[in-house]
Amino acid sequence: MRLNLFWQFGLVFLALLLAVLLAVDIYAERVLRRNYLREGFERLDALGRLAQARPPLLASQLSSQQPPQESLQENGPSDLSSWVKWMARSGARITVVTADGRVLADSAEDARKMENHANRPEIQQAFASGGGRAVRHSATLGRDLVYLALRHQPPSGGPVVLRLALPLKHIDDALAEFRRQLLAASLVILLAAGAISLLVSRAFSMRIERLKIFSQRVAKGDFRPLPVESTGDELSELTRALNETAAHLDWTIRSLTDERNRSSAILRSMVEGVAVISAEERILFSNQAFSQILGLDLPQCEGRRVVEVTRESDLLGVVKQVLAKRETVHSEVVMGTVRPRSFAVTAGPVVGPDPGKGRPDTTGAVLVLHDISELRRLERVRRDFVANVSHELRTPLTAIQGFAETLLGGAIDDQENRGRFLEIIRDHARRLARLTDDLLKLSEIEADRMELEFCPVGVAELIDDCAETTRLRVEERHHILQVDYPDGLPPVRGDRNRLAEVLLNLLDNAVQYTPPGGQVTVRARAVEGAVQITVSDNGIGIPQADQERIFERFYRVDVARSREVGGTGLGLSIAKHIVEAHGGQLWVESTVGQGSDFHFSIPTAR
Repeated sequence: MRLNLFWQFGLVFLALLLAVLLAVDIYAERVLRRNYLREGFERLDALGRLAQARPPLLASQLSSQQPPQESLQENGPSDLSSWVKWMARSGARITVVTADGRVLADSAEDARKMENHANRPEIQQAFASGGGRAVRHSATLGRDLVYLALRHQPPSGGPVVLRLALPLKHIDDALAEFRRQLLAASLVILLAAGAISLLVSRAFSMRIERLKIFSQRVAKGDFRPLPVESTGDELSELTRALNETAAHLDWTIRSLTDERNRSSAILRSMVEGVAVISAEERILFSNQAFSQILGLDLPQCEGRRVVEVTRESDLLGVVKQVLAKRETVHSEVVMGTVRPRSFAVTAGPVVGPDPGKGRPDTTGAVLVLHDISELRRLERVRRDFVANVSHELRTPLTAIQGFAETLLGGAIDDQENRGRFLEIIRDHARRLARLTDDLLKLSEIEADRMELEFCPVGVAELIDDCAETTRLRVEERHHILQVDYPDGLPPVRGDRNRLAEVLLNLLDNAVQYTPPGGQVTVRARAVEGAVQITVSDNGIGIPQADQERIFERFYRVDVARSREVGGTGLGLSIAKHIVEAHGGQLWVESTVGQGSDFHFSIPTAR
């Protein structure tokens, strides 16, 4: 059973007080008993001196002495029994013992019935040294006595011992009375001192309890100061020191919390993935971007090993390398299989304090993942663009150069072929001009230099005008052109010429990639806050793998057919940029062998 501080102090004080009182009682009793015994021996010494001054006349002396009356006058009683009775008037017991232990006379008992006293210690001491003392129990009387034995040598005969004894009953009675008074006083002192000690221990334990509660509050983050008592003792100083410690802890924790919150806010707002890895390769901290990169929820990352959250061998290798070499590592990893993404990885070691081994320990690493997928895509697009532009320019330039050299080489005089050669040069020059115009237009759009004049545009008039412009090509290829839109379509907000350019581009593509005798349809309908225009055909269609890339520059599904019809490969890319500049969307739905549906939506005018 655990005792609190109050009972510990109280019981200790009471135990100490009880021990002191017991020691005082025992010591006082012993001192008093010793004093009583000293007084008893002093009284017996006085009686012994009287007995030696007036010794008894033994039987061997009576025949040679004066008449009894004379002897009684000078020395007291002349016979032994009378002398013993005379001495017993003092209250002491008188016994006369011979050298062989035989009792000659006794004031309390019949000497003839008494046992031999040769073995009594005081008798032995008296015969040996002339006197003896003892405090013991009397077998004859059945009580404790104080004995004083004196050796007496009569004028004739052997020595005898005059033994005087006083009972201890009055000493025991006095000690008992003293013990009762001392016990009563001790109880009063014990109760008073116990109550005072309990009050003191209670006050002390309450102060300790307040300090304990204060420390518990500090441990829970409550740093309110504790009132300092005016006693000026060590506990008051301890309270003051704890208040100062709590204030310093409060300031330190607030500073650390603010710094941590700022750091956490900075790290969590970073677009780069940041993670802190322990020396055991466990994730101690990660921001939202890091979890999104790995495709996990934030709580699932922290506390787990890196190998449990990702199987990317390149990333795991970077973590192992930085923990092993304790050097900053820069690398580039590619993660994902269906849609791979590229990341620039920077891993730096977290070095702990030097343990005295010559070099500090590595306690972890900081891992930073920077998504460079878009950068790599743009680099790839730039390389593809340069290659495609070079390829697109090379073909017409080669044709123009070739036919021009042929003409200069003498074919100009050939009446049959020079006209055909000049037409080919003209067609390729026109293609170069269209390609140059499209490149300039695309450059203006991507550089946000395209000028748009927004105004309400009637959708019905836009569709009718574009359909009429395309109708001649439709008739040449023996297609069927249908226009379907409901009455009362709301106008859209946009640049009419740019929107017409988008719709004409889609119609031209539908006519070009639809076999003779096919059907081209233009539909329009109102959707939520916009008007959706759809150009459908039943042509060759577009494979699913190519549908996401047909809006890229110079991308062609069928390169040979595209060049055959004179396309530049930039029309859909320009159309997509124009639609997005109007706040709309352009997408395609197509099935190979069944045709394609190109949709674009434009917000309505308010």
